[in-house]
Amino acid sequence: MSPFRTGHPWLAFLVRRLGRFVGSMAVVVTASFAMVHALPGDPVRSALGLRASPETIAATRERLGLDDPLWKQYVDYVWHLLHLDLGTSLDSQTPVSELLGQLVPATVKLGLVAFVVCIAIALPLGMLIGIATRDGRGRGLHLGFGGSTGLALSMPDYLLAVGLVFVFAVTLDVLPVAGMSGHSSYVLPVTALVIGPIAHLARIVRAETQRVLAEDYIRTARAKRLPARVVYLRHALPNTLTPTLTVSGMILASMLAGTVLVENVFAWPGVGAELVHSVIVKDYPVVQAVALFFGSAVLLINLVVDIAIAVVDPRSTIKES
Repeated sequence: MSPFRTGHPWLAFLVRRLGRFVGSMAVVVTASFAMVHALPGDPVRSALGLRASPETIAATRERLGLDDPLWKQYVDYVWHLLHLDLGTSLDSQTPVSELLGQLVPATVKLGLVAFVVCIAIALPLGMLIGIATRDGRGRGLHLGFGGSTGLALSMPDYLLAVGLVFVFAVTLDVLPVAGMSGHSSYVLPVTALVIGPIAHLARIVRAETQRVLAEDYIRTARAKRLPARVVYLRHALPNTLTPTLTVSGMILASMLAGTVLVENVFAWPGVGAELVHSVIVKDYPVVQAVALFFGSAVLLINLVVDIAIAVVDPRSTIKES
């Protein structure tokens, strides 16, 4: 074992994680590049339509560099990415980086609000249910919790979003049906995004809470007649955070992906709605850039979660060192 690894576990940990991040990003970039070339036929002809003149198609192919050798196209693609040049939209003739700059903030806001709501509800809910049903107690509560969370997990985001629109926007007319027009416009799309993740995370937290409460140090804390808030908040809660953080990272990544459908139901001006529109009009540079955005966002979330887990539980860095 090298002195670098034994003497600097944190530095070694960061180098390994950043190395994995860079390697995974290279895979995502390559996949986004290969996406257009894997399409059957001529992507430019598909995007411009059958009525486009041969001169227009030839000029577009030359502008996109599609007549160059494949290796040169890949090198140019990576070079442009390093300079934050994502190309130009075939539909609006707008630089894709400018287009994403206008749309990404709306998607990020929606995803972060939904994530905060999910954590704020699922964490205390899971702990409370875990405490109330420990050691076989609360059989009815256990069955009710399992049934309700199972139902929530079985409902697709898209179907739930349509149902929320019908009930609260169309029938009751108490919330806006579409658009990003104030705090009230967040209620329905956030609800559609968080119902399933809350159920998933609450189940994980409940199981971890029951596991932690069965540990010897919790029994010792109770034997010392420590107040319940000290037992649960100081001793039990920190030891449930590591698996909770892992699942939370997966949930945040899935929420960002889930915005694709939810944004279209609620006409939310974000990346998800633009992705569907670009697929319909075959605007491949935008589709390519959006796929790259979601892929890199997932990898970045995983990196942040890994570092957060290492901060909460430093033993994870030493074990791998």
